[in-house]
Amino acid sequence: MSKPPENIPADADPESQSAPLPPQVAPSAALERLADSARRYAQASTSDNTRKAYRADWADFTRWCRLRGADPLPPAPQLVGLYLTHLATGDDMAPALSPATIDRRLSGLCWMYAQRGMTLDRRDRHIAAILSGIKRKHARPPVQKEAILADDILAMVATLGFDLRGLRDRSILLLGYAGGLRRSEIVSLDVHKDDTPDSGGWVEILEDGALLTLNAKTGWREVEVGRGSSDRNCPVHALEQWLHFAKIDFGPLFTRTSRDGKRALEARLNDRHVARLIKRTVLAAGIRADLPEKERLALFSGHSLRAGLASSAEVDERFVQKHLGHSSAEMTRRYQRRRDRFRVNLTKAAGL
Repeated sequence: MSKPPENIPADADPESQSAPLPPQVAPSAALERLADSARRYAQASTSDNTRKAYRADWADFTRWCRLRGADPLPPAPQLVGLYLTHLATGDDMAPALSPATIDRRLSGLCWMYAQRGMTLDRRDRHIAAILSGIKRKHARPPVQKEAILADDILAMVATLGFDLRGLRDRSILLLGYAGGLRRSEIVSLDVHKDDTPDSGGWVEILEDGALLTLNAKTGWREVEVGRGSSDRNCPVHALEQWLHFAKIDFGPLFTRTSRDGKRALEARLNDRHVARLIKRTVLAAGIRADLPEKERLALFSGHSLRAGLASSAEVDERFVQKHLGHSSAEMTRRYQRRRDRFRVNLTKAAGL
């Protein structure tokens, strides 16, 4: 079993360690700088939210090990298999987790072991067989968030004021909907290319619309957001209004505002704001008012914008797939909450 290059304790954060130099190389200031750069590139390979989730997974696993007198280092497939079983069955302290969450926990453990120079083989029979059994016994159809359709988004933006916060939030909702954007993609946009080190893309406002260049999960892609039929529901006009009145011409596209709502600050908006904004305006607009408030809040999330675009756009599915950046049509169909499933009738096509 491989040993870590450094003696990193189980509860230490390996990301805080500088990238080690090869033992056959004499240390120097130049190589140390390269090692620091290598560490930053390695960190950039996963998103902040993913690393945060993986660290939480590792903390839960190491706590479980300590309570049972076990050592999480080095990786032991049998021990990990028992931990996965614990997650699937639950106990008095915590409920059983879904197979998808357990699979994510396992990915987190594999990643955290890798940061320590160790390998946890998820194909080991003590892990693979147990995980397969968990999925076979407990798997359920995925719970999908409700799609925000065209009438919904118009009702939501109508609840917003016309101060700076209202202009910003209106632009976020309309651009996120028309662009089919993830909430992380919305807040990571800059005004121009290379404005900030943490940029996830930039925007170009053209005569016929806005061109978004995004560094998404599947790599760089371009998203064309055309102008709407009127200023009231046009995402590009909303964006222009926000940039003009907020006096933003450099840096993050969407920023926080001062307490009095009269000034745009320099700090980039957090993606959690998008989720809170969607839930708040869904309630204010009375969407799904037939349900209790708690259920209404649980129905909608940031993905509701992407699902809404996929469900509402009456165009060829290939265009929706490209717009959302999906690698397969099957993934696009998961986002389509309403579509003519029998538009192509293979039964009749086969002669029946």
